Amino acid sequence: MPDQGPERKTRIQRKRETRILDCALEVFSTYGFHGTTIDQIAAMADMSKPNLLYYYRSKELIYQALLARTLEGWLDPFLAINPEGDPIAELTAYIHAKMEMSFDNPAASRLFAIEVQSGGDQVKDFMSHELKRLVDEKARVIGRWMDDGKIQRVDPYHLIFSIWSVTQHYADFAVQIDALLGPRASKEEAKAAVTDILLRGLRLTGAK
Repeated sequence: MPDQGPERKTRIQRKRETRILDCALEVFSTYGFHGTTIDQIAAMADMSKPNLLYYYRSKELIYQALLARTLEGWLDPFLAINPEGDPIAELTAYIHAKMEMSFDNPAASRLFAIEVQSGGDQVKDFMSHELKRLVDEKARVIGRWMDDGKIQRVDPYHLIFSIWSVTQHYADFAVQIDALLGPRASKEEAKAAVTDILLRGLRLTGAK
């Protein structure tokens, strides 16, 4: 495909690229990278294979673009944590955003889980550099909140890992949750319960 910056792409081109990635997400999150074919993605997108390859020259490029889009969406609420804000309010907003993503777009979480479990070749560099810098930064923010006596002291990194693992459980194991809770599987109830469980130990004695 000719090199076209975002400003040179037409609305139709952007719409078709979005459709390709949306359809690819469903296929990759079900079959993984190696189990997915261009033909499967093209069929789901209701496009011919040559037409799809006009927008993305290979399965690898589709996969990389999809991971980049997924990670960008995931990191936005993490980046939004305000060091000057109230710790419980900031962490509550982050947990709620992560829960919203898990309920509303579980395929994105499954895609990342499959990638990491298969060795994470496509995200190792990102995790070792950009993600590590961001996590280090937010861990320092949480550490300062503890040093200032605003929340109880816990390991900031393991707090972040716990938030990730619990919130993403609702995407990665959605079938199990639906089987166990059925109609009781309420997003709002889950958000409230998870927030209480994760943050109760951080609250200062007597704090509401």
